[in-house]
Amino acid sequence: MAIGSNIDTFAGLRVRRFRRGERGRGVAWRISVDYEAPEDRFARELDNLIDSVGGVNVEALVIGQWGESYDSAPPLHLLVAARDRLPNLRALFVGEMTYEECEISWIHHGDIAPLLAAFPRLEVLRIRGSEGLRLSPVRHRRLRELAVEAGGLPGAFVRGFADSSFPALQELELWLGIAEYGGDVTVEDLAPILGGADLPALRRLALRNAEIADQVAEALAAAPVVARLEELDLSLGALSDAGAAALLLGQPLTHLRRLDLSHHFMSADVAGRFAEELPGVRVDTSDEQAIDEDGFRYVSVTE
Repeated sequence: MAIGSNIDTFAGLRVRRFRRGERGRGVAWRISVDYEAPEDRFARELDNLIDSVGGVNVEALVIGQWGESYDSAPPLHLLVAARDRLPNLRALFVGEMTYEECEISWIHHGDIAPLLAAFPRLEVLRIRGSEGLRLSPVRHRRLRELAVEAGGLPGAFVRGFADSSFPALQELELWLGIAEYGGDVTVEDLAPILGGADLPALRRLALRNAEIADQVAEALAAAPVVARLEELDLSLGALSDAGAAALLLGQPLTHLRRLDLSHHFMSADVAGRFAEELPGVRVDTSDEQAIDEDGFRYVSVTE
């Protein structure tokens, strides 16, 4: 699956592309520059946005291209430097690009801990791409939603997350991806998340696009965090009958509101058991994939 058209809404707000001189509030402002733009172009666009709209009116920000995004990390230091001018920023999407603009596996990032430290009122953070992505240990009291879309998520990022503190986090979405694109997350890396002790508010857990979906499902079958979840999402991955059987034989899932297993490699009989055994749960087992003659299973998003 390719990452398609730019989004229309983010954090409950309509996305609006910023053009110089525009004003308004109650929208998610999107800023983006061409990949051949001069190095200072993004800085000027950010300044123009803050000056035109008024920094106090910027609640949500969507960052598209920042220039050569396939070769350099986003200029988050500019946002950090502008933190006093953006006192009400509560939602941020970094790397919101289509595959025509930059393949997801090419999007570079760095350490996002300084960004979180600079914006203690941030509630929603979404990142697309994971090349070089890091998270030094940080404590953030307000973040409610964190999502990282990746063709291959570094295990170091997950370990950095585990060493951090997010007591208000309600939704965690990680696209684990495949080893070929840097996805070296292990079930052991995920253990602190699956234990749930440091995530008291978590209600939605999405471990998507996972080459290791079967191992993740097996771990979830007995994971303490599952008992308090409302939504569990293993979509876009390589889930087969083996992982599905572990889920079905594991702890009860009847308390869930939603279970998303779409894009999978389960047989029809096994997929049908989820609807039969979880009648009160909205179960999605759509987008069945076929295992090829060599037994190969693939995730939905890689490059």
